[in-house]
Amino acid sequence: MKQHPYLTEDHEIFRKSLRKFLEKEAVPHYERWEEERMIPRSLWRKMGEQGFLCPDLDEKYGGSGVDWGFSVVINEELERVGSGLVGMGLHNDIVVPYINSFGSEVQKQRWLPRCVTGELITAIAMTEPGTGSDLANIKTTAKLDGEHYILNGQKTFITNGIQSDLILVACKTDPNAIPKHKGVSLLLVERDTPGFSRGRKLNKVGLHSQDTAELIFEDCRVPKANLLGEEGKGFLYMMDKLQQERLVVAIAAQIAAEIMLRGTIEYVKSREAFGRPISQFQNTQFKIAEMATEVEMGRVFLDQLIAEHIGGQNVVTKVSMAKWRLTDTAKKIAGECLQLHGGYGYMEEYEIARRFRDIQVSSIYAGTNEIMKTIIAKNLGL
Repeated sequence: MKQHPYLTEDHEIFRKSLRKFLEKEAVPHYERWEEERMIPRSLWRKMGEQGFLCPDLDEKYGGSGVDWGFSVVINEELERVGSGLVGMGLHNDIVVPYINSFGSEVQKQRWLPRCVTGELITAIAMTEPGTGSDLANIKTTAKLDGEHYILNGQKTFITNGIQSDLILVACKTDPNAIPKHKGVSLLLVERDTPGFSRGRKLNKVGLHSQDTAELIFEDCRVPKANLLGEEGKGFLYMMDKLQQERLVVAIAAQIAAEIMLRGTIEYVKSREAFGRPISQFQNTQFKIAEMATEVEMGRVFLDQLIAEHIGGQNVVTKVSMAKWRLTDTAKKIAGECLQLHGGYGYMEEYEIARRFRDIQVSSIYAGTNEIMKTIIAKNLGL
């Protein structure tokens, strides 16, 4: 195991424990979950029992109070099993941190302990049928009526959409605010809230075992006490947390690239053509050399970036660079590796076929790569 600069012996002991757990509880069942289009809730509960959910939360909420390096290890090991486990990373490192950072003490005590045990599965609902990366223009509204907000609107492409028990919903509490983003707030909607329903479980190109759904709010009565933080600050909260969300996507892309490359090196050594292994052909060697170089350079940049993030630095520009470049590289590597597998690369029984399907969305979610380039350009003063 290559030592990352932000990991200690404790992290590696934790990794061995998690890997052993996943090899027993996830790897043998993963293909079935892909066919069933769902990760079972039982895995969430088992992950929680072993301390593999939200380890960086304070001990008073059931967490271990450890640094974010442990979350990096979890994301890496989940991706090694399969990209369909992405919903757990979303829960640990994207949704729960909103509650931890912006929630009241009452909200934290109410929800966080059950997030740690896997009893509560979380989701975040930003994207709408007509609004993707342009979060200031969301159409979902929440109008205060006494002690409740009346929530109306639709969300789509929601990770953990079918199984979620607690959903962080971006909505407009002031549709007339100028600038528009000052009208955005965040509400926490619980599973059985009147007026909340789930639409279709979406049929995706990849990430088959990860449940993605449409969510519908029709005069949905959300208690005023479920407002996260302050009214009108939702957009700022989202901007604050998107750094870590995009870093999680970059980590997954890097691991996927490393796995695809390693698997392909093994394959080309064993596959023969014209009386010798295809690894001995110059074209194969050059392709492998190019990919290995890209992967190594990506890893060095990513490790430094994670260390800076753990250190509390503002690395929004570098995160945007990592998110677009590492996902773009992983997509290219998926195509090259599939090609080197020949006809077998197109067969579902070979892992490269699944990896090829799963990696495509990485350049789209958590802000498209085009948005990443826009952020980089803006932060460079252009």
